[in-house]
Amino acid sequence: MEVKIEDVPSFYQVYVRNVINGGLMESLQSSGEELYHVCKDLDESQALYRYKEDKWSIKDLVQHLTDSERVFGYRAMRFARNDQTELSGFDQNDFVDVAFADKFGMKDLVRSFQNVRQASIDLFSTFSESDLVKKGKSNGVEMSVAMIGLIISGHTLHHLNIIKQHYI
Repeated sequence: MEVKIEDVPSFYQVYVRNVINGGLMESLQSSGEELYHVCKDLDESQALYRYKEDKWSIKDLVQHLTDSERVFGYRAMRFARNDQTELSGFDQNDFVDVAFADKFGMKDLVRSFQNVRQASIDLFSTFSESDLVKKGKSNGVEMSVAMIGLIISGHTLHHLNIIKQHYI
């Protein structure tokens, strides 16, 4: 299923541009593996680092990716199953503020991300070509199931780039 960048809501284009030319399943696999390899050996002090006082730690970023992927996976499943109920949005900052990721071990956070990513891969592998083109609305924005998968992958790569540029 081909996703055209002009069909992607503007807010998500920054993520989808990172993966639009790759295959959906390949991008889910490779972006998850890349996050694992970048974060698996970080010690606790590295994982708690904030490059500015008002920025998230790497632990916060990994928890944010895990939480966001859960939300997007749920949206994809609802849309693929023909649920036309408009879904609500979520405030990523509110989620991070109450997740308290810094109190968890980095290895635990990475493992949790890996588990959620594997669940996403398992979910998307069950979708047929006709499922991938199904659309639904969330937070006033229409998107296809395939687009959601690309957003998940691209969002991970976006935050990986931030980690590489500002944290390690």
